[in-house]
Amino acid sequence: MARTYHRPKTLLPVSTHYCPGCGHGIVHRLLAEIIEERGIRDRTIALAPVGCAVIAYDYLDIDVSEAAHGRTPAVATGIKRALPDRVVFCYQGDGDLAAIGTAEMVHAANRGENFTIVFVNNAVYGMTSGQMAPTTPVSMVTATTPRGRNPANEGCPIRVCELLSSLDRTVFLARGSVTSPKNIRQVKKYLLKALDVQEKKLGFSLVEILSPCPTYWRMLPTDAMAHIDKVMTKTFPLGVVKDISEEVQA
Repeated sequence: MARTYHRPKTLLPVSTHYCPGCGHGIVHRLLAEIIEERGIRDRTIALAPVGCAVIAYDYLDIDVSEAAHGRTPAVATGIKRALPDRVVFCYQGDGDLAAIGTAEMVHAANRGENFTIVFVNNAVYGMTSGQMAPTTPVSMVTATTPRGRNPANEGCPIRVCELLSSLDRTVFLARGSVTSPKNIRQVKKYLLKALDVQEKKLGFSLVEILSPCPTYWRMLPTDAMAHIDKVMTKTFPLGVVKDISEEVQA
């Protein structure tokens, strides 16, 4: 029987530490496919933060630098400015990117730094036992919001793509999910577009990916995927939020 799929060499053949049903593995595979298809394995540098993705370097056979919690865009800025011919991307979760790392993200985007952020949004702190994140939807129960997120007390969830879209020097912002083969293929297209923006030296790009956390959502993996489609996308609608690449290129 002919094999219809082969593991990209960029994706290392190791056991995963992620929980069953977690979406990080899907995103890792997409990144490995893209790096291999584009032939950029020897000049790609990833930045791994604190959080569930902290040991992404155990899975991707590329150069990876670890950064302090939330400081990934600051480190990426230095690396990209020092090595402008490299393809640089940050791999960040919602707690890392939109809480302790808000300033680094916003100011890197505002300066139009020419790197890409891959933002995996599972709406909860996964590594530290399920506390509320900046992206936790209203009424969602977490370890620190046992009665559900209350906007009057905890504020509303932050929509990162929409927040960054108002900045003049953000070039490409899009949001996808890993809930179906169709959506996964769309995420891959967004990632390819974001890297195109970077390689053409057009400026800042970010792809947000809605991903399940069955462990701290207290759901079966199949139910967690359905939850993204039925609930999360009401707060975080899928699609391209901003694309001015043609305008900038012209």
